[in-house]
Amino acid sequence: MSTTEKRQLLGILGGLGPMASAYFYELITEHTAAACDQDHIDIILSSRATTPDRTDYIVGRSDRNPLPAMIDDARSLEQYGATAIVIPCNTAHYFIDAVRDSVNVPMPSIITETVLHLKRCGFRKPVILATEGTVSTRSYQLELEQNGMEWAVPDEAGQRAIMDIIYGKVKSGVIPAPAELYAIVDPLFADGCDCAILGCTELSLIGKKMTDDPRIVDSLTVLAACAIRLMGHKTTGFPSSYDIQ
Repeated sequence: MSTTEKRQLLGILGGLGPMASAYFYELITEHTAAACDQDHIDIILSSRATTPDRTDYIVGRSDRNPLPAMIDDARSLEQYGATAIVIPCNTAHYFIDAVRDSVNVPMPSIITETVLHLKRCGFRKPVILATEGTVSTRSYQLELEQNGMEWAVPDEAGQRAIMDIIYGKVKSGVIPAPAELYAIVDPLFADGCDCAILGCTELSLIGKKMTDDPRIVDSLTVLAACAIRLMGHKTTGFPSSYDIQ
């Protein structure tokens, strides 16, 4: 790199939650084609775990707005030198336009990238596994409909089970077995869904054990592949459907 060429630096607006942010960093490091340290991506990670809960604010259980903290962190990442910023949190997509308006660098959306990935793979009807906040804002539903796809969500009992997995277990440091997710999605597969979106990055921590099932599409893995390409690097080790050069 010449002395006048701007260094590519990936900013990660994390902490939403911390375990997912750490796993996202791991995914990027593991799947960047590199022969030595210097071949890897330069990254700055902001992990403000004290950011108010996105779902609680969206559904009206809290009046603590997470947006000011997210804008502050995005600006800090840009000031540090980030040439692009990613947010490894699906529920935060609700705030992405306001965060984008606060900075002057690219900020791809985990939801948009995941839906485009589904479309490239030829899926037609995913089941959306996500927080109550993400489901209620219809973030995935709108993107899927705009791309000509159908969708389904778990019934009321299934959504309660998803929220318990996310908040009662993963955010408390307990990673359930994949069987808990399959108990929710198998009836929807039987009813015509051809894939399941892990549309909360806490669920991605369970998805680590589900990589042999092509019907399970992990939004965090999609964003990691997108981030690697955005920084001008080649990916390695992803399933072929993720590894788009």
